[in-house]
Amino acid sequence: MSEKLSARVDDEQSGLRLDQALVVLFPDYSRARLQQWVKQGLVSVDGAIAKRPRDKVLGGEMVELEPLMEDQVECHPQPIPLDIVYEDDALLVVNKPAGLVVHPAAGNPDGTLQNALLHHDETLVQLPRAGIVHRLDKETSGLLVIAKSLPAHKCLVEQLQERSIKREYRAVVTGVMTAGGSVDQPIGRHPNQRTKMAVVFSGKPAVTHYRVLERFRFHTYVKVMLETGRTHQIRVHMAHIRYPLAGDQVYGGRLRIPPGVTPELEAMLRRFKRQALHARKLGLQHPLTGEWMEWGVEPPQDMQELLTVLEQDTAYG
Repeated sequence: MSEKLSARVDDEQSGLRLDQALVVLFPDYSRARLQQWVKQGLVSVDGAIAKRPRDKVLGGEMVELEPLMEDQVECHPQPIPLDIVYEDDALLVVNKPAGLVVHPAAGNPDGTLQNALLHHDETLVQLPRAGIVHRLDKETSGLLVIAKSLPAHKCLVEQLQERSIKREYRAVVTGVMTAGGSVDQPIGRHPNQRTKMAVVFSGKPAVTHYRVLERFRFHTYVKVMLETGRTHQIRVHMAHIRYPLAGDQVYGGRLRIPPGVTPELEAMLRRFKRQALHARKLGLQHPLTGEWMEWGVEPPQDMQELLTVLEQDTAYG
């Protein structure tokens, strides 16, 4: 249990529902969480336990809140190494390696980033999913931000919803692009293969921007910027415009070795078993200070080696 918080209802809030007034009085917490605390008897109005979130306030009441920081996750701490790029009292930025699942799910009950976070900081057990507010696919590497407090969690989620968090990726796609562009196509569950996503009319809005960084004989190195954050968005959109990510075994189709490539490139393409995608930059407004902050990490060794071999093949050709 946390320390009690108190505030007086302003006359301007007269006539509001109690949960609406609580959002104004205690802006560090979401309305859903405040509603839950009312139902748990953790909110009092003029000394009496509040009964229902929908009850009206008149103005002038003294409200007391006793936040309940209960454990939000069931997974257990595990000593998994973390590549920490930045950390303070409000947030944590990590460079996730390819192959690490972000949080437990069917088929991955442990050994995840969430398990690692709980080992790094046991207080994260009080936050939903140990403070994780967005995710990367298992085989995608790069930057992720984690909240370390409820106010920071609320702020980061709002920034994601407002699309104000900057996310920039690097990817190697199959095929030679003539120019950059944008894909504005809705994404939803694949109608026939439920483990996959697809561009579907009934899906949620999704916008991806891409710019050419370097062209090779049969591939292109691109910078990708997200406006939205749908599941598998970059992979689905690039495959939709017929430039699937190199190594993507779900959306890339059967591996095709271009004719005349060097033996080194053929060997690299055969053993590169993950989508060539890396979350290169992350920018956001700090939840406490309001300062704009950005971080960047270069692609990991396997992508660097792929780029080197692609450059050598282009020079050879």
